[in-house]
Amino acid sequence: MEEQDIILSVKDLSISFKTTAGIVNAIRGVNMDLQRGQTIAIVGESGSGKSVTTKAVMGILAKNSIVNSGSITYTSRLEGEREKQYSILDMKEKEIRNEINGKRIAMVFQDPMTSLDPTMTIGAQIMEGIIYHNHTPKKLAFLKAMRLLNEVGITDAKNRMKNYPHQLSGGMRQRIVIAIALACNPELLICDEPTTALDVTIQARILDLIRKIQKERNLSVIFITHNFGVVAKVADYIQVMYAGKIVERGTADEIFFDPRHPYTWGLLSAMPDLDTTNERLYTIPGSPPNLLHPVAGDAFYPRNRYALNIDSRLEPPMFQVTDTHYAATWLLDERAPKVEMPQELKERIEQMKREAAHYE
Repeated sequence: MEEQDIILSVKDLSISFKTTAGIVNAIRGVNMDLQRGQTIAIVGESGSGKSVTTKAVMGILAKNSIVNSGSITYTSRLEGEREKQYSILDMKEKEIRNEINGKRIAMVFQDPMTSLDPTMTIGAQIMEGIIYHNHTPKKLAFLKAMRLLNEVGITDAKNRMKNYPHQLSGGMRQRIVIAIALACNPELLICDEPTTALDVTIQARILDLIRKIQKERNLSVIFITHNFGVVAKVADYIQVMYAGKIVERGTADEIFFDPRHPYTWGLLSAMPDLDTTNERLYTIPGSPPNLLHPVAGDAFYPRNRYALNIDSRLEPPMFQVTDTHYAATWLLDERAPKVEMPQELKERIEQMKREAAHYE
């Protein structure tokens, strides 16, 4: 990966939160590089630290957060400007609001109803960012807002501009949220589970819309999800997150067809499949660790049926599988016994390979 192509670089990020129960160590040394024009999907169970990582990138962490270590470097190349580099963690709140949020990095949240103001018309909400960041006259902002509505697939844009959020369906509201995110032509779009609140057919349309817009605008995208089915449609690279750490990362093909971490095996096995012969879906046993307490060894150790003795004592490093594929599991150590993924998952991957070949 060439240095000049990296739009976002997260290095050794560690974040805790002060709570009434104590200090929660939510992010424990996250490293991530996003190349310009690419999509990274961050996958993991609820509470694994996916949203906290991206909120740190946006500079919108909660007041009770403590950044223990690390850096977030964002390299901007907005049209008509010289290249600028921002160290997000060193910026003041007002500076982030004026320089970064909406203008260079935009976010699409999970539930459109919590993102939209019920007292403002759709048009006013789209125009707000355009007028604030770009100092665009109101008439021009109105025309741009209508173009954005057309771009995100909303017909009869002029009349829709007068609607309020409650007058629209869930799918249309999410399209409005995407239009607001795109209003100031950002370079980086963060999508935090943007299809969770929608039914399956609308989910597919929203995913297709995000992919279409990304290609047309050459956007860089970070996609947060717990659903591997969604990841297959959108990602170039996948980062699998568990208990505040990235435990496996690689290209979409490497993670789907050659996963190496037992946690990734569990996530892929738990994915619903039309061809499965089992009556019950696979579930990963146990629960994620309580991050109020220090994690000894490998955080996944208590839930890992392939765990080694060393897992309870020492945290595994990132072992290299290929130039782009890494996994933090002692099973990849050359001294470890040979352990293969479950037979059911092997068969499922073979099926996925056949399906992928069919669509090529």
